[in-house]
Amino acid sequence: MDLEHPTEPEHRRRSRGSMRLRSYFLTGIVVAAPISITIYLTWTFVHWVDGWVKPLIPRAYNPDTYLPFSVPGVGLVVAIFLLTMLGFLTANLVGRTVVGYGELLLDRMPLVRNLYRALKQIFQTVLSESSRSFQKVGIIQYPSKGLWALVFIATDAKGEVAHKLPVDEEVVSVFLPTTPNPTSGFLLFVPRKDIVELDMSVEEGAKLVISAGLVTPDYQSRLKGLADRDRRPSDVPSVAAE
Repeated sequence: MDLEHPTEPEHRRRSRGSMRLRSYFLTGIVVAAPISITIYLTWTFVHWVDGWVKPLIPRAYNPDTYLPFSVPGVGLVVAIFLLTMLGFLTANLVGRTVVGYGELLLDRMPLVRNLYRALKQIFQTVLSESSRSFQKVGIIQYPSKGLWALVFIATDAKGEVAHKLPVDEEVVSVFLPTTPNPTSGFLLFVPRKDIVELDMSVEEGAKLVISAGLVTPDYQSRLKGLADRDRRPSDVPSVAAE
């Protein structure tokens, strides 16, 4: 037997072994990468907030004054507390009065007032608990017929846009995200009849966009769950009837 030339089964075993090691390595990346990126972004955000807030904290109340090491997250806690107190004070009559006078002062500043109004409207729309923005996911034919793109459904077209559109049917505003960054995209006004609504959530749709179609929600298990939920009690044989 020639030991310099491995037999066919040995080749296959080596090939399977290398494929298994490669699979283990890729699995490790899939597990470690999201955790590492999440920790890194969280740590960076905490330090960024600390860099802004900690210099404003009096030395008597700053734990870094008494400890031989820096305590991360103190600035973030203080910022959350101050924002909560600001919201509490603004909710009462005195706070609303102060905010009203402040907005009146900003309205007299030509450039600042436009920036303030735009930012205020954006934050109110995004953070409002009553906002129904992006509650559904759909697909439309874009950029041409026969090509389908995923969109986040916002609200019905309103105002001048809805009034001057040369269509008779209901028109909906949708956001078409780009891959792999779903925060950028296009605002489109589409007839509702041209939108195919999907059952996936907005989070699942965002994952689909970010992964360029590689991460797809499990539709079969969802169909099974809906079928089990819609089963009527009459479909199950009764024990008393037996």
